[in-house]
Amino acid sequence: MKPKLQVLDQEIATTTKDGVEYICITDIAKFKGSDRAAHIIGNWLRNRNTVEFLGIWEQLNNPDFKVLEFEDFKKQAGLNSFTLTPKQWITKTAAIGLISKAGRYGGTYAQKDIAFEFASWISVEFKLYLIKEFQRLKEQEFQQLGWDIKRNLAKVNYLIHTDAIKENLIPDALTPQQISMVYANEADLLNVALFGVTAKQWRDANPELKGNMRDHANVHQLVCLANLESMNAHFIDQGMPQSERLVKLNELAIRQMRVLVNIGAVSLPGVDE
Repeated sequence: MKPKLQVLDQEIATTTKDGVEYICITDIAKFKGSDRAAHIIGNWLRNRNTVEFLGIWEQLNNPDFKVLEFEDFKKQAGLNSFTLTPKQWITKTAAIGLISKAGRYGGTYAQKDIAFEFASWISVEFKLYLIKEFQRLKEQEFQQLGWDIKRNLAKVNYLIHTDAIKENLIPDALTPQQISMVYANEADLLNVALFGVTAKQWRDANPELKGNMRDHANVHQLVCLANLESMNAHFIDQGMPQSERLVKLNELAIRQMRVLVNIGAVSLPGVDE
């Protein structure tokens, strides 16, 4: 489940469908009345300006939108007898700007531009805070995406690293258990060069944390680790002894981390020592 927005003490759910961001307008409506959300949305939908806005949005973004059905709704909009629910709009026009979800986390969700329009109808102040909070969430997700990319980069380089180990350090006669020990030994070589500890030493010092030290590394460390894996694979291909590789990798880690930290203006323990 996606994280929720916090706007003026109101918690607002978000979701994604087919790559499109949606915001729960049922939660937005609760800002005006927690027990009248459906009624508030219904009043907004029966407004002629709302129907025209939704229709134009769909025509710009939805090639399957049923324009004739939309024209029927537009003709009726504004009449005292006219009513419209989200499900009716979605079903009759094949709209994608609104989605209706049932169940515990159900409600009416709207594509972000439509949700901002609804929020403006509720309260201009609320709309401005909603946009600000939504932007903050997107920045947070982008930063996490950057971390994931660096983590995946480290994983790709690790495959290059293990291939070099397999081709140069593992005789055919070794058992699978012995082979895994060689891989673990080389992984710890990188751990010591960058983090100063082996995997076991880190686990013993951090029993409350899940995963391994690489899962808790920052972006700078993951970039450096990816480089170290590539360099270690190169050193292995050259036939360099492990003790000599450790010294060179540690020197490389110190240099790279100093550069990365200076670029990011982040102070990491042990880097500037």
